[in-house]
Amino acid sequence: MSEERRTKASTRVHQALRKQILEGELEPGARIPSERVLAERFGVNRHAVREALKRLQQASLIVITHGGATRVLDWRDSGGLEVLLDLGTDLPDPPTELIRSVLEMRASIGVDAARLCAQRADQAARDEVRVLGERAAAMVGSGEDEQLDEAFAAFWLSIVSGSGNIAYRLALNSLLKAMLNFGEVADRIRLADGSLCLRLGEAIAAGDPDAAAEVAEHMLRADVDRAAWPSRAF
Repeated sequence: MSEERRTKASTRVHQALRKQILEGELEPGARIPSERVLAERFGVNRHAVREALKRLQQASLIVITHGGATRVLDWRDSGGLEVLLDLGTDLPDPPTELIRSVLEMRASIGVDAARLCAQRADQAARDEVRVLGERAAAMVGSGEDEQLDEAFAAFWLSIVSGSGNIAYRLALNSLLKAMLNFGEVADRIRLADGSLCLRLGEAIAAGDPDAAAEVAEHMLRADVDRAAWPSRAF
């Protein structure tokens, strides 16, 4: 089997098992069938099954015990941010709970990061935030959606970097990657009011943490409301 075909076969097994785990068909503690059984069930070789199981384990959805049973974990208790990346991969219609959770976490991190950036970053870094905010604001209404998204992401990455909190930076990396799979939701939360970027950049450049947090709160919490969707959980 070619590498490409094996990857597709592995992805098919991974997606099917992940769906069963997330929807509760395979409950925490349940035993995953053997590689041989899964290979026969999906019509693939055991190497493809092994790769699929490895991905599930990396996302903390299962635990593989060599010489013993492979069992389902309660990913809400065992998982970390890596689960977001796995959940957001290859899902044409991400669950409502995932979308809402990502946007709410993005807002929480963003508000505090804006406050810390205004407090901690040196003047050069704060001025750079202002410049990037002006660049993003100038893209609003241009019709260049991809460039606008990139400018907005660069603006926020500079804010989180300026906060001096590496945990926030790593979390934001995961959140941005997860959001790439949100399709029409990403379109609904695209920056539409450039003045918010201008105000946030100015507040940070001025070293005003309270004003920075207030504008960031207004900007990011509004996105949670703008991404209105029908209720659909995992």
